[in-house]
Amino acid sequence: MRIISGIYKSKRLKAPKKLPVRPTTDMAKEGLFNILNNQYNFSQIAVLDLFAGTGNISYEFASRGSQQIIAVDSYYGCVKYIKSIAEELNFNIDTVKYDVFSYLEKNKKKSDIIFADPPYDFATEQFKKIVSLVFENELLSNDGVLIIEHSKHTIISDAPHYSNSRKYGGSVFSFFHT
Repeated sequence: MRIISGIYKSKRLKAPKKLPVRPTTDMAKEGLFNILNNQYNFSQIAVLDLFAGTGNISYEFASRGSQQIIAVDSYYGCVKYIKSIAEELNFNIDTVKYDVFSYLEKNKKKSDIIFADPPYDFATEQFKKIVSLVFENELLSNDGVLIIEHSKHTIISDAPHYSNSRKYGGSVFSFFHT
């Protein structure tokens, strides 16, 4: 795993092998951030990273200057790892050990970007539940975006607020706007 850009450009991080994760590939992450870089000033946005896993996406936002990042994962080992890397690199990442669906139901804080990378084997209804909870609870700020990473075999383009998708290998980023 590598940070692609920002103050820690090209820094390699090695997550413990025992974590139940599938980090976003460098190719996909670079494509995603090329899109976002043209739309956002990273130093002025709030980011919510759901199913944060290794923290790969959170570190990329932090390296590019984001100061308000919340990383949510239900697995203690993931939260512990993200917290340790955030401390080591002096990143302002708040970690939360919580079930993502429960967090979305209880959370009231708005974010400019919500990134969700749930397990690829989730049922389509579970992916759509993320969309529903984000929009029903009004968790995006004006001009905010929900990005869900999923397998090319998962179709969620019929969910409300769907805007477009970008495919990178076997991964797809689906974008949902307010």
